[in-house]
Amino acid sequence: MQPKQSQNPNSRLVVKLVGVVFGMFAFGFALVPLYDVFCDITGINGKTNETAVTYSAPEVDTSRMITVQFITKTTAGMPWKFEARTETVKVHPGELNTVEFYVRNPAIRDIVGQAIPSVSPGTAALYLNKTECFCFNNQPLPSGQEAVMPMQFYVDPQLPEDINFFTVQYTLYDITGTSADVTTESAE
Repeated sequence: MQPKQSQNPNSRLVVKLVGVVFGMFAFGFALVPLYDVFCDITGINGKTNETAVTYSAPEVDTSRMITVQFITKTTAGMPWKFEARTETVKVHPGELNTVEFYVRNPAIRDIVGQAIPSVSPGTAALYLNKTECFCFNNQPLPSGQEAVMPMQFYVDPQLPEDINFFTVQYTLYDITGTSADVTTESAE
């Protein structure tokens, strides 16, 4: 009599492949926090500060001129018109500057938007200091309304000499369903 095999070789292969799929899935989820940690350590993430900084009036470096380009875009499903009123500005490091962005909500519903900035090259993000920015807060905009949103910033004079141009891109997201700007009625 022949000994009974505990499992068919194909069944063992299927179990191994399912294990590999679950492992790849878990690894994919782990990549996001690992990438954030890596980018924070190396400074190459292009993320800017998420809160306002205080302008401490550093000495303005008039010997250097930095070109800052502003790009805007909206995500799929976000109907707002969104544009930089000034697409490019030349600034001296340490000098306080203000640029404006225009939004219009042509939709038939009120929408809450959130702008997320990124900077390229990523190392320049460490030297972009925003004292005021519409990106710090959710931006509710009623149907048919428009608004001008300012951004006030300065470039840190410690910006490396080899960087004389960088781009700031704002991506606008519709966060209406997830916004905390919902008015709640008080309980009586």
